[in-house]
Amino acid sequence: MTDTIRVAVPVPLPTLFDYLPPTGGPAPQPGCRCEVSFGNRRLVGLVWEAGQASTESGRLKRITRVLDEEPVLDPDLLALAQHAADYYHHPIGDVVATVLPVLLRQGESASVRGELFWTLTERGRFARPEDLTRAPRQREALSLLQQHPHGAPVAMTQALGIPRAALQALEKKGWVVLQEQLAQRPTPATLLSEVPLSASAEQSAAIQAIRTTRGFAPFLLEGVTGSGKTEVYLQAIAPLLEAGKQALVLVPEIGLTPQTVKRFEKRFNVPVVALHSGLTDKERLQGWVQAREGDAGIILGTRSAVFTPLAKPGLIIVDEAHDGSFKQQDGLRYSARDLAVWRARLLDIPVVLGSATPALETLQLAREGRYRQLRLTHRPGDAQPPTLKLEDTRTLRGDSPVSERSLAHIRGALERGEQALVFINRRGFAPLIRCQDCGWEAMCDRCSVRMTWHRSSQKLICHHCDSHKRVPAHCPACGSSALTDAGSGTEKVEQQLNTALKNKWPVIRIDRDSTRRKGSLDQALAQIQQGKPAVLVGTQMLAKGHHFRQLSVAIILEADASFLSADFRGPEHGSQLILQVAGRTGRHQTRGEVIIQSRHPELPLWPSLLSGDYRRVAEQLLEERQALGLPPFGYLALLRAESMHAAEGLQLLQQVADALPGSPVQVMGPVPAPLERRQGRFRYQLLFLGQTRPALHQQLSRALAALAEHPAARKCRWHLDVDPTDML
Repeated sequence: MTDTIRVAVPVPLPTLFDYLPPTGGPAPQPGCRCEVSFGNRRLVGLVWEAGQASTESGRLKRITRVLDEEPVLDPDLLALAQHAADYYHHPIGDVVATVLPVLLRQGESASVRGELFWTLTERGRFARPEDLTRAPRQREALSLLQQHPHGAPVAMTQALGIPRAALQALEKKGWVVLQEQLAQRPTPATLLSEVPLSASAEQSAAIQAIRTTRGFAPFLLEGVTGSGKTEVYLQAIAPLLEAGKQALVLVPEIGLTPQTVKRFEKRFNVPVVALHSGLTDKERLQGWVQAREGDAGIILGTRSAVFTPLAKPGLIIVDEAHDGSFKQQDGLRYSARDLAVWRARLLDIPVVLGSATPALETLQLAREGRYRQLRLTHRPGDAQPPTLKLEDTRTLRGDSPVSERSLAHIRGALERGEQALVFINRRGFAPLIRCQDCGWEAMCDRCSVRMTWHRSSQKLICHHCDSHKRVPAHCPACGSSALTDAGSGTEKVEQQLNTALKNKWPVIRIDRDSTRRKGSLDQALAQIQQGKPAVLVGTQMLAKGHHFRQLSVAIILEADASFLSADFRGPEHGSQLILQVAGRTGRHQTRGEVIIQSRHPELPLWPSLLSGDYRRVAEQLLEERQALGLPPFGYLALLRAESMHAAEGLQLLQQVADALPGSPVQVMGPVPAPLERRQGRFRYQLLFLGQTRPALHQQLSRALAALAEHPAARKCRWHLDVDPTDML
């Protein structure tokens, strides 16, 4: 009989694997990494637990090498990983791979303690900046480092606006390296580096409630846009930092991270660590270790930061908690918002979900008393909520997406020295090109969608698989030259505004295309923040987290799309987006004015939306959901199969559905996905709807067992999404 060790290995198999202890030395502790032989590969796994004694030790392999003397994952993270594996029915080894930073998955040391510096190599010391005439940012970076022969911290290069791409280009030339150096941080005389703002009565009540809570308690901080939720976060965190504890703050997108980091750094004299996908692997590992060792007081990051180890946890905050970016859409399809609540429970600390437009699931939990509700119903000072008006645009010409009435409001704002925003959640010039003679439309060869015309690059682009085509001069079907575009995107709106305003005021377009170049988003936002009259044209990138003091008018185009979506969550997401956009206006002294252009003014949700009261909208949507038994009154999961041949995925899911016994869980399908073909693969799906979570998960376990035994499962890609937020 020999004791074994159970290891989580990063392979897509739903089990732990038994290994014998390494030869010599003590057995590794749970949470330590180890190198193991798996088939003909060497992989980095994680010791999970001691296994049972085995009489078949001759068949088991030994752990090749133990990589850590101390665990890299604490018991709470091991428990969180186990919960994620169980709840999302995902292989535990893949879950661990999601939790660990890339370099730790590759076997690198977990003992990074210093600060990362860009340092000149021997060749770099003798390089001449004037030789980089065609690379001005590289020249600037090289000059900076030559002025700092001992190296420049990454934080310094970021503060000075030196693009990481320029430094990486110098690194490829062999002129600079990114190295770790021990840095002595001076102990600040005081915790606060600025005086907190005066809190309103509602803010004070929320701050006091969070500060006085001991142990686990979930809060919903529901505050209208501009009501000062961030100030509540800052003042709630302060006493925790004084007590030597840490705060983990999750934000939905990378674009919001730098401005949020600056807000926290401006308030507190403590290290603030940012964790997001825009960092290098070394930077992410450094921040991860600083959090684990307790060197960072505030850890701020996007959804994957929910797995960051905390030495002295005090509070978890999820800002803009309704945002869809908190849901991972591939691999381990987890909700960072839900895992944040679960982790707070494991750590026995409070968690705050902040939003002006909370998800219906969160609101229902508050209605049931399972979340404690804190409300901010007013903006501070004299700021008033915006007024929302609906404009019937059924007769509006397609080549002029902004109506004359909306243009008049924009001109009025500009003439008063204010700014206006035109929001359309669609990139490119037009969403389709068609032939007027035969009706041909430019479709993607790999996806069942139309290709978007990007006039700036003269290309047709599929936004699902990124396929590119040239714009045809003649119809490929009939040879006619009568090709025309239909619909509008940000490029067309930008063109119309420049023409209508006769280039008298700048039109600033912000979307994924216009901000592709490094630093271009920061440049555009800096231009807006100057407060000079301008028109902003943009997508969701402008809808959340930004504070534009001079913005008084917002025009929302194509507002009906979400309400007519095949996804039952469409009206919820559309309402949230409209109210988030509206909330960008009137945040100073001028009352905001919002014009919503609609070709379907008869939709039943408009009266509630135009009141500006999200509660009214949510109550109406919750009534509809309850009548249909949909979340949050039912529990949903989606099983999707993708295959090169349509019949394979359809037959696989049909046979899985046939193998399931009758149960209280409703199984719908298989049916084609709303986006039936994507990246060359046909997509079919089964939808599971249960009235209780246990019943749903039992049925999912049966479905996965049927899949595992089915030979056709190896011919198809498939995935399970528990609590799906995107049904397309």
